[in-house]
Amino acid sequence: MENSVRRDNLGLTMWRPSLLLLLLLLRHGAQGKPSPEAGPHGQGRVHHQAPLSEAAHDDAHGNFQYDHEAFLGREVAKEFDQLSPEESQARLGRIVDRMDRAGDGDGWVSLAELRSWIAHTQQRHIRDSVSAAWNTYDTDRDGRVGWEELRNATYGYYAPGEEFHDVEDAETYKKMLTRDERRFRVADQDGDLMATREELTAFLHPEEFPHMRDIVVAETLEDLDKNKDGYIQVDEYIADLYSAEPGEDFRDLNKDGRLDGSEVGHWVLPPAQDQPLVEANHLLHESDTDKDGRLSKAEILGNWNMFVGSQATNYGEDLTRHHDEL
Repeated sequence: MENSVRRDNLGLTMWRPSLLLLLLLLRHGAQGKPSPEAGPHGQGRVHHQAPLSEAAHDDAHGNFQYDHEAFLGREVAKEFDQLSPEESQARLGRIVDRMDRAGDGDGWVSLAELRSWIAHTQQRHIRDSVSAAWNTYDTDRDGRVGWEELRNATYGYYAPGEEFHDVEDAETYKKMLTRDERRFRVADQDGDLMATREELTAFLHPEEFPHMRDIVVAETLEDLDKNKDGYIQVDEYIADLYSAEPGEDFRDLNKDGRLDGSEVGHWVLPPAQDQPLVEANHLLHESDTDKDGRLSKAEILGNWNMFVGSQATNYGEDLTRHHDEL
């Protein structure tokens, strides 16, 4: 039987309320199954949007580290800090060309193109995790991940009618399998049970996709609705939280003593500011010298030290990672 894979190592977000967290791939003959007991508690259930940078946004004092990390991503920003000013500007020029080509290719960088680039760099960790998952799940190497492939790689192969006959809590595993198949079908937007890379990303990181919101809410309700009345009672919620954060004792917006699906959605996927758009507006405002609402390559390179760093202003940081795409 195929050994199981721990999906949190493959990029499963830590808030995920599903029972399914897979064991590490064992290569020495040991059999493994997803552990029904594994998984985060309430504190990890909520998906909070990560900041573009942990650095202070302090342009007024000539500190552009926040902008560098927002524009490039944290690891690539470290690489630029090791470059000469000339090489840093040359690489920035290539990024400008990529931003324009990814948009309308008109020779200018619009606000939308700048926002898309920032969002792209901030999602690099998700792309990396999906790439790792892809290599595990695309067992026939046809460029797609079928439900059967994912199921067998996760749970092992079973003949029809013999599912989980070799485990004590077979019913729990059957529920886990049903739950994963339901999520897969929602992620599989064309309904062919063959996931593209984008569809597998939606399966592994549903919090990033609006069309997956309902399944996130449904899974949370299933986990916490102990009396199965379709609501989360306040005591059920508190039991999951263990200890509430200040000012966040519960999310009962209509004060009826329970959380309905809408309130659960506000809790586990709280509304968030469009941070890439905010930063794109900031960079555009600071660099658009002719105030025409768009950026030329010359305007970006004329303000290059706000977009990227170099050895001229950054010292002593280690080169940690190389990205061929830049």
